[in-house]
Amino acid sequence: MKVYLSDINESWIVDRIRAEWYKHNSKLSTEKIKTADTIWIISPWLWNKLPKKYLKKCKVVCSIYHFEKKDYSSSNIKKFHKRDKYVDSYHVISPKIVSELKKFTSKPITYIPFWVNQDIWYEIENKEELRLKHNVPINSFVIGSFQRDTEGKDLKSPKLIKGPDRFIEIVKHYKKLHPNLLILLSGKRRQYIINELKKENISFLYYEMASFEELNEFYNILDLYIVSSRIEGGPQAIVESGITKTPIISTDVGFASDILSNESIFDMNNFENAKPNIEYAYKKSKELIMPDGFKKFIKMLS
Repeated sequence: MKVYLSDINESWIVDRIRAEWYKHNSKLSTEKIKTADTIWIISPWLWNKLPKKYLKKCKVVCSIYHFEKKDYSSSNIKKFHKRDKYVDSYHVISPKIVSELKKFTSKPITYIPFWVNQDIWYEIENKEELRLKHNVPINSFVIGSFQRDTEGKDLKSPKLIKGPDRFIEIVKHYKKLHPNLLILLSGKRRQYIINELKKENISFLYYEMASFEELNEFYNILDLYIVSSRIEGGPQAIVESGITKTPIISTDVGFASDILSNESIFDMNNFENAKPNIEYAYKKSKELIMPDGFKKFIKMLS
């Protein structure tokens, strides 16, 4: 078997996933599509950049991450079926996407969360030292959010599927409990949350272009990570929090219910009662570390 993964180069998580696959599965893979037996379309929005003659010749597996309202438009459904003609089976990283995907195709669907790279994400015990390093007051209660929250078209409108409005509502609640509250942000397109935090006079630190090493340190600084999304494929922040033993609560999106305990999953009617279960999330996330995290993918692609 020789697997070719579609390219992306968008500085997104899929770039890292692709690089990790090739690094750790070099004997099963090829960087040249013409020598491939299997093509993994890991970036489905760029599928039409792949030569059709190879899509016809090879086994084709396509990853689908989530469905938004716009995906149900007649034009996007037409685009889906155009790609579907070349696809043999689908991969999803969330069990919730399976039922949605079945509305569009009768092809086989496999649910497998992405693996966890334990060389990047791990627990660091000296929390005080990390806080001093990143100018975080030692006595502050720190809540983190490292995923984009703002639409790219104007860099001010909330990306509502990510739930930034919900995030603000929740941190306002925590501000009442912890006057020393500090929000730690990273990633691009954070303008909406930053503006709302300023309105609410809630302290924050923002590191836009953090490295993986810095992000791992940020997780280890936190008292709480919050996923407030309405729609997600994963998100990877759940397993990254889990493997670093970062306290986390989340809405019931993506694979949250497979990684987090019931007490850590909330909706906007009960978020005040959500509690992190660090050991439960760590145990579940540890099941996905490399190389075991590759095994189901190898089977799916063979």
